[in-house]
Amino acid sequence: MKSETMLPLGKVDPGLREPDTPLDVRTIAEEASRLEELGFHGIAVEECKDDPYQQLTLASVNTTTLDLATSIAMAFPRSPTITAMSAWTLQKMSGGRLILGLGSQVRGHIRRRYGMEWSAPAPRMRDYILAMRAVWRCWQDREPLNHDGDHYKLDLMVPLFDPGPIEHPEIPIHISAINTNMCAVVGEVADGIRLHPVCSPKYIEEVMIPAVAKGSARSNRNPDEVDWCMKPLVATASDEASLAGVAESVRARVGFYLATPAYKAAFEV
Repeated sequence: MKSETMLPLGKVDPGLREPDTPLDVRTIAEEASRLEELGFHGIAVEECKDDPYQQLTLASVNTTTLDLATSIAMAFPRSPTITAMSAWTLQKMSGGRLILGLGSQVRGHIRRRYGMEWSAPAPRMRDYILAMRAVWRCWQDREPLNHDGDHYKLDLMVPLFDPGPIEHPEIPIHISAINTNMCAVVGEVADGIRLHPVCSPKYIEEVMIPAVAKGSARSNRNPDEVDWCMKPLVATASDEASLAGVAESVRARVGFYLATPAYKAAFEV
């Protein structure tokens, strides 16, 4: 088991709620160094108000052992080649410490915030990851770029845009997943799964683990090879009065998710 934490230091509420102390990107390098000194295995950054790849670039500067995870970065607003290059650069700069956590987002945000077309997320994510790996093989193994998927078709790579091999080419890919189709994609093509806070132990055991195993069978993989990354809602405070307010905030978050169709399945078990 490994421990990772989020920025800003002390943030215990992943997701939509505004943190009590917003992240100051100018402190990331210093805070990441402190986390490494405290003994954390990794740092995870969100894609909310600041670019996750730039955040991790800053976190890599003064650290040598800290895992650097996007938890998560949006996949579909970026082409697979763009994400592949961002990850390649970070992996090269950090000496092989990147964990690329990707998420699909929900229909409304993809269409209305990013201005992109929406399609079924699970098959698209599968194609996205296979396309990225085709790009990486092109750069690392010098094989021609040739990915012909249902959503992405890539067959052009010229020397000017080819960064070439790196020392640590194996970049772990994690997927944010709740529903069974995306869990199966994790098992088939990804290295890890990043759980939403609404996923209860019962839902994980009865729904998600079997779905990941089903996907693993498609690729003749051992499902035990998949890393499971938990990100629970936590209520903590220095006194009872403050704790009551924090607990109420957590309950409000759960209520919000209960009203979100994409998370409905997790509440039905």
